[in-house]
Amino acid sequence: MNKMDLKPIDGSELLEQVAGWLSRKENCQWLDFGDGQKVLTPQWLKVMAHSNRHELRVFTSDSGEPVGVVALSNIDRASRTATLWAALGDKRYTRNGYSTRALAEMLRFGFRELGLHAINTWIVEHNQSLKIALRLKFRQVGRQRECHWIDGRPYDRLILDVLASEFSEDEIQHE
Repeated sequence: MNKMDLKPIDGSELLEQVAGWLSRKENCQWLDFGDGQKVLTPQWLKVMAHSNRHELRVFTSDSGEPVGVVALSNIDRASRTATLWAALGDKRYTRNGYSTRALAEMLRFGFRELGLHAINTWIVEHNQSLKIALRLKFRQVGRQRECHWIDGRPYDRLILDVLASEFSEDEIQHE
């Protein structure tokens, strides 16, 4: 058996698969890629994958099957910051720890390989991803009130961040 891996999004097959995951309501309702855009087309994913402002990876199951996407976006090398996000595309793998492991690996990559100082994220209130973020040592630093709409209802976004000095792979509790 292999171990979970992060792979670059290359090739039209992976682009189509990730775009398909991100277009499903159970995923896209929690996302926002700017200007209210909640769905990324394969073409936009390709642009993002080739931009130095984004690091996108598909994460796999332990058997090597692609199961989700994880990314650092809005990478600012001068300020040494980025925004972390992920989506589990194959819901058969829910509660197996893959998202936590993928997010932890992207944090490690951001801090160790890219030399980032701080990584932030936002999570819509009531989203179960908050538990994962707290496990990864993110701290809530703010709240944007009633700015995220799902099914015609406004929700708050919780703003969180973690500093390189606070991140320790050894302390992460996997599901």
